[in-house]
This record gives sequence, structure tokens and C-alpha cells, in this order.
Amino acid sequence: MIYIYHDFGGTHSTSLAAAYHLNIITEPSKILEKEEILAIPNFNKLKKKDAGRFIFHGKDDEGNPVYTLGKRRQKLVLSSLFDFSEIMMNRYQLNERIIFSNTSPVVPLAMTLGGFFSRGVGIDSIGVPLLVKGAQQCCKHISMLVEETREIARTSGDQAIISIDNHKFQA
Repeated sequence: MIYIYHDFGGTHSTSLAAAYHLNIITEPSKILEKEEILAIPNFNKLKKKDAGRFIFHGKDDEGNPVYTLGKRRQKLVLSSLFDFSEIMMNRYQLNERIIFSNTSPVVPLAMTLGGFFSRGVGIDSIGVPLLVKGAQQCCKHISMLVEETREIARTSGDQAIISIDNHKFQA
């Protein structure tokens, strides 16, 4: 199985999701401290040029690779990736399952604004505190989103490609 967490920028909510998925964050019900948030690999570190790239975060406890992806405003990216995955599976008889999980619904306004100030215009003095506040607001939702993603992946039968919108976790 391949897990791909995706959102607009690919560096905040997706990095949190990857950290929960890979047990880098081990207490899912705890509100994270500033230092814990800023220590998460790739959190607030990716640039605009990284958009559209799959960022490998590691393998989970079952040996499944975990990636993140920033889509920017490109609404067609996910459907194109879904179709391309189907082509590759059919053409080359690949047996790998791919799970696309959208982290955007859990992103609170503070994280959106923080990402704009920090990554968008380079004002970390405003952006980073907002990002930390936003991460603290949504960390429990992201933890639940990851658990649900893993459960859907385990119980989805023969479905080779799964896209999870996660709107029930909306911030």
C-alpha cells in the first residue's frame, strides 16, 4: 500500500499527518507543544517549487511508504493522479494499492493564514505563531483522520485506488 496525504501546500497539515502515521508523534490525543510542532520533518520547510512533488516521509509499521503532496490550486491534480494510477496498474499489472487522503478539511484559518505569511510572503514572525496555533487546533483532528485513513485502507476490499476526501473532519 502507498499512502499519500495531500493538501494545498504540502508542508503543514500533510506533514502532521505523516508524523502521526509514522508514529513520530506518539500521543494522538495530546495537544502538541510549539517545539514538537516545529520539529516535525518538513513542517513549514517546503517552498512553492516543491508543489506537485511527492515527498517521501518514511515507511509505516507495516512497511508501507508514506508520502505527502502539495497540489496548490490545481483541482485536477488528484483526478489526473487517480487516472494515471489506474493506467499504470492496468498496463503493468501492478498490485500496489494507493490511498490518497485529503488533509485540507482539517486546516483551520490560523494555519491557512500562517502558511500564507510564512511560506507565501516570507514573514515568519507572523506566520510561524499562527501555524503553531493552527496545528494545535487541528492536531487531534489530523490524528483521527490518519486513523480513519488507515482503517479505510485495511477494510476497502479489492479497491486498488482509494481517494478519501475527509470532509467529516472539517475544521
